[in-house]
Amino acid sequence: MRSIAPRGDEPSRLALYRDLIRWDRPAGWLLLLWPSLSALWVSAEGFPGWHLVSVFVLGTILMRSAGCCFNDVADRDFDRHVKRTAARPVTTGALNAAEALCVGSVLFLVAFGLVLTTNAAAVAWSVVALGVSLAYPYAKRIVSMPQAVLGIAYSFGILMAFSAVREGPDWSLESVLDLRLAWGAIPPLGWAMFLGNLFWVIAYDTEYAMVDRDDDLRIGIKTAAITLGRWDVVGILLCYLVFIATWSFSLRPVLRGPVFLVGVLAALAQVIWHAVLIRRRTREGCFKAFQHNHWIGCAMFAGIAASYMLR
Repeated sequence: MRSIAPRGDEPSRLALYRDLIRWDRPAGWLLLLWPSLSALWVSAEGFPGWHLVSVFVLGTILMRSAGCCFNDVADRDFDRHVKRTAARPVTTGALNAAEALCVGSVLFLVAFGLVLTTNAAAVAWSVVALGVSLAYPYAKRIVSMPQAVLGIAYSFGILMAFSAVREGPDWSLESVLDLRLAWGAIPPLGWAMFLGNLFWVIAYDTEYAMVDRDDDLRIGIKTAAITLGRWDVVGILLCYLVFIATWSFSLRPVLRGPVFLVGVLAALAQVIWHAVLIRRRTREGCFKAFQHNHWIGCAMFAGIAASYMLR
């Protein structure tokens, strides 16, 4: 390993690690956080307590950071051919693959330690989530719409939230391996939120893929933006609507009153704005839409949290 002290204009190791985990780009972990917090509030029927809030906020940041490390190693041979990713530390060789994997593993272990403070069902779902997350970078070589795989990975926070709130046995190897326990911890409402969130992920990650479409076509990467072709904008807007409609109808029985509706309308207003941003398919417009996507999740969460607060 090189010395920590920088030489000349060479970035320090700490600066490289920050770049590796996208420290200056919080939009990624916010996209993970809002659905998880929404599920926590719904499953707890209000504020779930500082312990679970801390576990999910810190765990989300750590897992997203770890995912960046693993993703950059898996995609390093592709990223050098993409304008947006060519300067990533692993791609340029500023960090080697082993070092990036080591950083990612440490971050994952800390996040896993946080999950161990909950219960067996949440631990079990976290293990499944890790497996899907590690498979996602390779799905882009095989699956025509890898955004659906990412959608599954990014929605496991919802299942973990419902599991963590529900009373269950403390974790042990035997209880973690009992899949019936993990499955039984999720009510139909949890699965409905999981399904709706999957469509939201497809929507915003397709916007992200539209930024790199020319590069991805050249190097042979599969994305929803390429698969949908000229129907990309329509497909994205439909996915947004499925997400909002699924959450709205499934949460209606537990969130009565106008407050949640305000959150839904705020989210819909942003979808209209996104339609304006991506309609010309410019790199700048699509990337801006992706960067600001977390505000849609924030609006939905705010409507949920305020509904319980004002009961």
